Amino acid sequence: MTNTLKTSYQKTPYKLGGNGTRNIGVLTEALQNIDNNLESDIYGSGPIIEDFETKIAKILGKQSAVFFPSGTMAQQIALRIWADRKENQLVAYHPLSHLEIHEQDGLKELQQITPILLGTANRLVTIDDIKDLREPVASVLIELPQREIGGQLPSFEELEEISEYCHEQGISLHLDGARLWEITPFYQKSAEEICALFDSVYVSFYKGIGGIAGAILAGSDDFVQEAKIWKRRYGGDLISLYPYILSADYYFEKRIGKMAEYFEAAKGLAERFNSCSGVKTVPEVPVSNMFHVYFEKSADEVGTILTKIQDETGVGISGYLQEKSADVCAFEVSIGDAYAEIPVEVLDVVFKQLEVGSPCQN
Repeated sequence: MTNTLKTSYQKTPYKLGGNGTRNIGVLTEALQNIDNNLESDIYGSGPIIEDFETKIAKILGKQSAVFFPSGTMAQQIALRIWADRKENQLVAYHPLSHLEIHEQDGLKELQQITPILLGTANRLVTIDDIKDLREPVASVLIELPQREIGGQLPSFEELEEISEYCHEQGISLHLDGARLWEITPFYQKSAEEICALFDSVYVSFYKGIGGIAGAILAGSDDFVQEAKIWKRRYGGDLISLYPYILSADYYFEKRIGKMAEYFEAAKGLAERFNSCSGVKTVPEVPVSNMFHVYFEKSADEVGTILTKIQDETGVGISGYLQEKSADVCAFEVSIGDAYAEIPVEVLDVVFKQLEVGSPCQN
């Protein structure tokens, strides 16, 4: 059923999530109005890369920033810098942090940094989890939103408490802000106001922004200078990064003003899912443009239902299902430009069919 569902999804002209198909058109659109004589960046230098770094540093409210080809590289380096400064190889983060479950133990194997897992996998990290640490750590990493549990967020007041406590204890606080842009509507805070609570910040330009790839790591001038040295050591200073930088800048300007629109659309879509028997979203009311959809049936059973709906309506609901248990499965939705292209009457049909064939119906 996995391949059938994926093929069905790929064939649909409409999609619930994302910003459209990731093909080479993403690059050609970004470059269509760029002067062919514009000089490229060279090994991390030149106006293309330096101007963009300065621009994003200002938006984040940090002294400096450095562009990386990947967030994985940027975050491992950030934590290495804090470990060196504190002469402490311990870092604390959520059990489902990207560094823990998606990077093949890169932080441990490449940097010999030991993570301490905060709290439990099914909930957010709390101030009490940090206060309960039994050993001093060099840094704490907080991911906003916490993707693997549906994109949940702590209150801004708790973030302020965490920031104050960490700074009182001499613990550096790093923000995994891969989806930072998408949480500003919920908090009703600017990116700068959120980042002010953190010593270092990573942001992505291919998730909600929809660029090709690339990330920024921002912080104080001296922190960024160290990060640039580590970037060279990691092989991150490609001879040129301009396709990533120019597309990041283009799609940032195109979509940064739409985050509130995506947020409202996510809440409306989650409400539709929650109205179906045997279906629920986590969180029930989204706090960003993303959430998880849970079904009270096996992936094979739900896959059959979704494939039929996708084939009949042309709306791609999901191309995969993750087994949570023998009779529960789920997938993730992140709202972008694609959702607004679906005619409302077509969406109505999708959810009418989902209700009729919902996992709790016999």
